Amino acid sequence: MRLIDRRRRAARGLLAPMLVVLLLIAGWPLVRTVWLSGRIEPTGIAAAGAGDPAASAGLWHNYAVVLTDPNWWLALRNTLVFTVGSVALETLLGIAIALALASAMPGRPLLRAAVLVPWAIPTSVSAQMWSWMLNDVFGVINRTLVALSWIDDGIAWTAQPGLAMLTLVAVDVWKTTPFVALLVLAGLQSVPTDCYEAARLDGVSPWTVLRKVTLPLIAPAIAVAVIFRTLDALRSFDLMYVMTGQDVQTMTVSLYVRQWLVDFQQTGIGSASATLTFFLIALAALAMIRVGRVELVEGGR
Repeated sequence: MRLIDRRRRAARGLLAPMLVVLLLIAGWPLVRTVWLSGRIEPTGIAAAGAGDPAASAGLWHNYAVVLTDPNWWLALRNTLVFTVGSVALETLLGIAIALALASAMPGRPLLRAAVLVPWAIPTSVSAQMWSWMLNDVFGVINRTLVALSWIDDGIAWTAQPGLAMLTLVAVDVWKTTPFVALLVLAGLQSVPTDCYEAARLDGVSPWTVLRKVTLPLIAPAIAVAVIFRTLDALRSFDLMYVMTGQDVQTMTVSLYVRQWLVDFQQTGIGSASATLTFFLIALAALAMIRVGRVELVEGGR
């Protein structure tokens, strides 16, 4: 047997226990959720405004209820808007912070530790903290803006439809940008210094070095950060639940699932919406991995 075949066989043996545990932890709940999504429950729907499930039956009835519910599409739109806005800002700010931390400056170890503090705070804790700071009556942010004469009265940041989503995006950017910066910084530290020395000897401008040398070399790290943050943002729940509750203007698909399962006590429809959410995130992950792989391969040619 060739050496490479023995290594593959050993790798399969080492991965087998992990795969079994993963199937038990993630596979069984997923299978049960899909099974429950075909369950028809005759009570509680009329009050929720989605019709009477007793009028029709079948495996796809609960999916039809979800897909014909305007709140589902509103939650999906909110989820996509939140994901695109937060991930885009976090990527740009994360790259900028990583570049700053990678440069020679006094107190760099202390700055690196300080940058990670927002990411280390649990999301529910940081969401409650920001809710207090943004309160329109006693919040420190409104009081500061009033003292600076930038506004006349306190603003209800999480209650106004035009500001609630922007506020959630800003809080999420504050919390999770350090995660992106950490991954990008790891990529920067793996870039060979010979590339920068050659560019400096050739008289290349710093902006050109950034575009032509740094960014292409750290593209894998950026791709990993974007994929992880996108998948995390698509399933966001605790930030919205703590700061805006179940406001339909900021409801995400995860909050939609929770509403059907907990508030309406409709396991079938809640499981159907959870299954749709799972496939949405799975398709997004496959698409991003595929696109990222193609771009990295083409960039390396």
